[in-house]
Amino acid sequence: MKIGIVGAGAVGSTAAYAMVLRGVGSEVVLVDRNEALARAQAQDIVHATPFASPIHVRAGDYDALAGAGIVVLSAGVGQRPGETRIQLLDRNAEVFRAVIPQVLAVAPDAILLVATNPVDVMTQAALKISSLARARVIGSGTILDTARFRALLGEHLGVSPRSVHAYVLGEHGDSEVLHWSGARAGAMSVRAFAAQVRMPLTDAVMAGIDEAVRRAAYRIIDGKGATYYGIGAGLARIAQAILADDRSVMTVSALNDDVEGVPEVALSLPRIVGAAGILQDMQPDLDEGERAALRRSAETLKAAVTSMTAL
Repeated sequence: MKIGIVGAGAVGSTAAYAMVLRGVGSEVVLVDRNEALARAQAQDIVHATPFASPIHVRAGDYDALAGAGIVVLSAGVGQRPGETRIQLLDRNAEVFRAVIPQVLAVAPDAILLVATNPVDVMTQAALKISSLARARVIGSGTILDTARFRALLGEHLGVSPRSVHAYVLGEHGDSEVLHWSGARAGAMSVRAFAAQVRMPLTDAVMAGIDEAVRRAAYRIIDGKGATYYGIGAGLARIAQAILADDRSVMTVSALNDDVEGVPEVALSLPRIVGAAGILQDMQPDLDEGERAALRRSAETLKAAVTSMTAL
């Protein structure tokens, strides 16, 4: 299946590269207003295909997206050092108003996979602009935050992060909620597992992991200007779940009717992802502190959507 990527900058090109490495799709088309950049990125990635998967990678205009089953939206302005994702809102909403109609004119059946920050609000914006069914507009959400959480927990416990099942909910950003009460390793709570391997999860350890997950993007942006490897791999994994219809549970962003009393807000919850997009939303068991934190996260995002002037 053809995958389109609109926005051939760091995130879009890294997602394309990750798709080639994972063997996701049969063709990847890069579209960017800077045509020379799109061509250069495509050519560079093509040179990696002998070492990975023989996926056809090329640059093109919007017409080249015809027949795409998934279109990744990574176009937009970048996050500046010290700038929150919410501050990007109106600038990136204007980009989507220009991009999405051109995508759907040639690929009306595509699932839109939103990567542009602030991703939760941009997912809600993409849904409004596109008028597609909710299941077909998916934000990358907290898939990367969840990966960071699992990686840090695995490091502390001395096990592979693949043996850790823990999720980050809510906003992909400052108000995100680490779901500690539901975190598991080895078919038991992470606290019980940690006690058995003699690496206890003290309040200080948990606070350190929370801070490292929550502030990771800021540290990376301060150091090199942008984050793209982690999210590129995450986008490739979501695309793989859709194309293979593997019905994986992922913390992706989508519009929710209600989250802890906050109506019509997009944020991340565990969701089953398959060929039709989001197949089902899951409602995790939360303790009272997590429920309150998730409500605050929803309120933060709802206020951001309400403040938008570009829609």
